[in-house]
Amino acid sequence: MKQFGSKKSSLNRYMLVPLVMIIIALVLDVVIFTIDIKAGVILAIGVVVFVVLVAISYFVLRKEVIEEIADLSAGHDVIQEKVLRELPIPYVLMEQSGHIFWSNSAFIRMVGKDGAKKGKIMDIFPEFGKKILDKEVDRDEKYIQLLGKVDKRTKEQEVFNYRVELRRVHLNNQGEENLEEKTEEEIKRIKDENTMIAMYFFDETQISQYKEEVDDQKLVAGLIYIDNYEEVLESADEVKHSLLLTLVDRRINKLLSNVDAIVKKIEKDKYIFFFQQKYLPKLKATKFSILDDVKSINVGNEMAMTLSIALAVNCNSYVKAYETASQMMDLALGRGGDQAIIKDGENVSYYGGKSQVVEKNTRVKARVKAHALREIMETKETIFVMGHKIPDTDAIGSAIGIYRMAKTLQKNVHIVLDKESMSVRQLLAKVREDKEYESDMFVTSERALNLADDRDCMLVVVDVNRPSYMECEELLKKLHSVVVIDHHRRMKDSIKSATLSYIEPYASSSCELVAEILQYVATKPKLRPVEADAMYSGILIDTNNFVVQTGVRTFEAAAFLRRSGADVTRVRKIFRDSMENYQIRARAVSDSELFEHEYAIGTLNGNGLDSPSIIGAQVANQLLNIEGIKASFVLTEVNDTIYVSARSIDEINVQVIMEKLGGGGHMTVAGAQLKDMDLYRAKEKIKNLLLNMKREGDL
Repeated sequence: MKQFGSKKSSLNRYMLVPLVMIIIALVLDVVIFTIDIKAGVILAIGVVVFVVLVAISYFVLRKEVIEEIADLSAGHDVIQEKVLRELPIPYVLMEQSGHIFWSNSAFIRMVGKDGAKKGKIMDIFPEFGKKILDKEVDRDEKYIQLLGKVDKRTKEQEVFNYRVELRRVHLNNQGEENLEEKTEEEIKRIKDENTMIAMYFFDETQISQYKEEVDDQKLVAGLIYIDNYEEVLESADEVKHSLLLTLVDRRINKLLSNVDAIVKKIEKDKYIFFFQQKYLPKLKATKFSILDDVKSINVGNEMAMTLSIALAVNCNSYVKAYETASQMMDLALGRGGDQAIIKDGENVSYYGGKSQVVEKNTRVKARVKAHALREIMETKETIFVMGHKIPDTDAIGSAIGIYRMAKTLQKNVHIVLDKESMSVRQLLAKVREDKEYESDMFVTSERALNLADDRDCMLVVVDVNRPSYMECEELLKKLHSVVVIDHHRRMKDSIKSATLSYIEPYASSSCELVAEILQYVATKPKLRPVEADAMYSGILIDTNNFVVQTGVRTFEAAAFLRRSGADVTRVRKIFRDSMENYQIRARAVSDSELFEHEYAIGTLNGNGLDSPSIIGAQVANQLLNIEGIKASFVLTEVNDTIYVSARSIDEINVQVIMEKLGGGGHMTVAGAQLKDMDLYRAKEKIKNLLLNMKREGDL
């Protein structure tokens, strides 16, 4: 009836048009009559005839016209409802709360009669939840799945994929005329009553199947390298070399035959393989157990053989897939090998990496890197050296070593340092006491940015390979000639634009790497005693007095530094601590918790302390002295950040654990930073992570 009244009102407005024309004609007739009486009379007669015809049309035909309009409107509504009800696309109307008050036949067929009897959309599709459509938008799109019948033969259940379009429909504004006089609750109720949500379901099951088939047929490119080929063969009798390599080939071919892969040996210690992406989940399910299988091969070899595996998934071309696999292999080797890395788009997954990194006996690489570094330095006038934020003795010691090398080449050198930590304060004081060092040997980040000129300057980054952890990331962006010297494992966000990169996870410290470089530089830089002390201190701290991550080359680097003037007594005095810090460490050790009978977890409130993260690391080292502890974790709270220091001896790879928290490091020394949580929540997160990794066999 309301709709009929609306049509009647529209007709009345339509009939006002002749009335306006009559008034205009009468006014025109008066004007003409004053000019010509005869013409005015003729026009007046015409106006009278027009008025009579309009009156007859309005009063005689009005009822018939209104009835025809009403019938047409009613017929249109019936047709519209029939079309919607028989529309092949499932369609439903509901209230804001999700209560369904109308649905078409296709929707009932889709959900079945039992489903159609349910009153709310979330009872049928739990994916929608209480908030069906965000009130800030009028349109949205979601993807849902609907389970179908179970195939009696295959016992598999049908799954239908739907793309759902949601639209907010606003009805007539009845009851919204005087909203300013209503309360907020009344306004909300009135608007909700005048608003509906329309939902369209588009079946994309077949499209999803086609997409899945295309994805399954995509090419996955992979590489397998034997990490320690030469070292393993040297540790075995020559007559057993062929047997050892045959067993490795057999294990690799057995693994790849299960995924229908094509594998080709391209060098004596390198393999390339390809397979379809549909087999990737099967390979992931094994968690690359071949890494442990190959290490178990023993035909008299004293050293276990390890592999590195790199896979590239979802690449645009075969060439891109191979290039990506090569990049991932560089990353795997840079992280110490004995692991598998998969890159799928921007996501990088790591498997394995539990064993200790094997030390390389050959120094060919160190000699090559030393010559390359010298050549780059000779082309630049000014050299900046930079470590990580809150630098430790390894960062400062290796930076001072590079400083001496550049000075020997008669270059301007600046070490970028913003904040001195407690661990390096006495060491830096010794350096500054020496009047032979320039006043601008150490500069702030701001000063370095002002001095830097990309044409005549270069940057040497030590003890860090992640831009976000560097002292001044802006300097890295400003200079294009960059050299990286580090002993931490590579991460996916490591510096990628380095002119020269020397990253060796087997090394105990960056000072060890720099000490080797100094021995192979043609100019033979001569270290001053305070510089040798600084580098010796870096090795001493990172090896925890030569008991952690220590190899033959570590002792040889230390011997070189001793010959260069390093004094153990002076170094020991540098590391003496205050009574207050010693008591803080003692309390932290005393308050630590033993978790799962093998993990020590301690907490430390670092607000107000000098270099709290350093104290946390020291506590983590001390906790390893307790019998039965396989790994220690110390959480230090500073403002809104929790610094996690993780340590182990040999059984647990804490680097893998810290990577899951966004951090990294070494197998026995690692760390991470947690934001937006307190010590209690951070501690629970560490516990849950340890339990999950232990349950999944990752520890």
